[in-house]
Amino acid sequence: MNENFWSEVNRAAGQKITHCYQCGKCTAGCPVAFAMDYKPHQILRLLQLGRGEELLSSRALWVCSSCQTCTTRCPCHIDLARLIDTLRFFSRQAFPQVTRHGMPLFNEVFLRSVKRYGRVYELGLTLQFNLKERKVWRDLDLGHFMLSRRKLRLLPEPVENRKEVAQIFSAEKEEPR
Repeated sequence: MNENFWSEVNRAAGQKITHCYQCGKCTAGCPVAFAMDYKPHQILRLLQLGRGEELLSSRALWVCSSCQTCTTRCPCHIDLARLIDTLRFFSRQAFPQVTRHGMPLFNEVFLRSVKRYGRVYELGLTLQFNLKERKVWRDLDLGHFMLSRRKLRLLPEPVENRKEVAQIFSAEKEEPR
């Protein structure tokens, strides 16, 4: 899997992974690096070494917030956020049973909410996630408190240009990031 995996990820992400010289700017700017099992620069290094199997089961792929800080700071112009999205795709293919729980599931439900409404519908997101996790009552007290303080909307409020958001998701299906 080593060489084939490395070249497959490189091709799918369209990135020149070999150009990374491990300066660490991606990790230094990452707001969630503290919670990752592999830091952004380590993800690139593991790919360079052909150790993709380790990455596919990594928590780092799902902790990444896709904020693009790593991409903008990279002096080698490597789009690490795109690379991590590509690795998420490969992770779902390799470990479908694992990606139905926890952070991968949250990621899926979150993106579905954005696709449908053009923004996150927090109440719907929480309900769907908790139902799929089979923990229906988990956030009930917090949800009631937030609803009473008008911090959560009972019904979703779609954005005006929902079709444009849907087009972004359609383009994503045709050409994976």
